[in-house]
Amino acid sequence: MTPRPPQALLFDLDDTLWPIGPVIAAAETGWHAWLAERAPAVTGKYSVEALRALRLALLEKQPELTADLYRLRRVALEAVFAETGADSAHIDGAMAHFNVLRNAVTLFDDVAPVLAELGGMLRLGVITNGNADLEVIGLHHHFEVALASARFGRAKPDPSIFLAACEAMGVAPADAVYVGDDLRLDVRGAQAVGMRAVWMNRTGSRAHVDAGIAPDVICADFHELLAWVRRQLGD
Repeated sequence: MTPRPPQALLFDLDDTLWPIGPVIAAAETGWHAWLAERAPAVTGKYSVEALRALRLALLEKQPELTADLYRLRRVALEAVFAETGADSAHIDGAMAHFNVLRNAVTLFDDVAPVLAELGGMLRLGVITNGNADLEVIGLHHHFEVALASARFGRAKPDPSIFLAACEAMGVAPADAVYVGDDLRLDVRGAQAVGMRAVWMNRTGSRAHVDAGIAPDVICADFHELLAWVRRQLGD
């Protein structure tokens, strides 16, 4: 049976609208430098890599923090401040500084022009496990709904976050399409609730074959996504 034309298009953010690896790497380096000036006892004991390892260890003990990576970072920072005797008055400032650095993203070249065009064709939304601030980044006006796991309390691929986003937009899952780069979190997660899933595969990876996951559509960039949407709408 031919699917109905979609009514809504929802997006992942990190590594779908912008590359996140370089952003986080630069943010953690800048964050460590900020801490070195104000809490040298922390950075004297913990390198960027050591702080990252501490967060991963904490996540194993408190997996519920997967839904809020900002909270994970803060809890870990509070622990090292207490351990090293650093002045806890700097914790709020440290988190605010990291937030600024984390939002210094650069969109993939194809995203901005196509996103504007898609917004004239379908209702747009966001489901993210990350902590990007769309208002700071300047993209919030494109999206009717932006649901983040940190606020919702459950992270992708939990079905409830996909269903909640569809409900917030007033569309049935079968009438919504989700676009993301992660096969397990995005593609499988969306398909599990009856949404169609577009795998944004910018590298030409064949990982879906090995993973046994079949995206409804595979796109190399937003231009291919736009062409697919036009076909679905009969344009």
